[in-house]
Amino acid sequence: MTVAMMPRWMMPLAVAAGALVALPLAATALRIDWSRLPELAASPSALDALGLSLRTAAVATALCVALGVPLGFALATWRSRAKPAVRALVLAPLVLPPVVGGLALLYAFGRRGLVGASLHAAGVELAFTTVAVVLAQTFVALPFMVLAVESAVSARGGHHEALAATLGASRSVTLWRVTVPALRPALITGTVLAFARALGEFGATLTFAGSLPGVTRTLPLEIYLQREADADAAVALAAVLVVVAVTVVALAYRPVVRRAS
Repeated sequence: MTVAMMPRWMMPLAVAAGALVALPLAATALRIDWSRLPELAASPSALDALGLSLRTAAVATALCVALGVPLGFALATWRSRAKPAVRALVLAPLVLPPVVGGLALLYAFGRRGLVGASLHAAGVELAFTTVAVVLAQTFVALPFMVLAVESAVSARGGHHEALAATLGASRSVTLWRVTVPALRPALITGTVLAFARALGEFGATLTFAGSLPGVTRTLPLEIYLQREADADAAVALAAVLVVVAVTVVALAYRPVVRRAS
């Protein structure tokens, strides 16, 4: 497919946008003490934090896929005057300050929270546990999956689904055989964005889960703590997080780019 020609006046803006992203990353790379990088990046606390971040972000991403895909479908196909209000509520974590999101989770699932009080009475604790990290990451990352799916479903005309229905296919068969393959780029996009957002989550995690070594201290929290004690260590860990995030995005988008070319 041929890409539309870009007007010349857009090129300086595109360069400025690229510079806005590239310059801070380049500045970070220049601040790294490369001689100490292996030592700082391979410290036990850093490896524990990185491992916890990857595990919790993977679980949170799986939850975003399991919950966000149906919710995206529902928002795209639902016809109601209440839809704008419901949609705004679902996408609220996109604009909420992370600390506010953490407080909301605490008031809902904390020991004295709306749901957490009943769970506490049953002997189930969520706040300040690894599960709390996953919940915080899912809370902030879910809208990315919902938006990707909703936009893709809304853009489809539904002709292929209607044709499959006339041939006797059930809704579930039509979903898996027709709709999901057509939505593959959007699903990949939503999954990648959700994972990246979960991996970098900080404020909601700190507020709802705390910073317990090996339990809730993810890599962003470790970077924040190291920033106060050892700036070189913080920069090194930040570089590790950037490399992991960029690698995940590059690998996940590779099939889409290859197919489009």
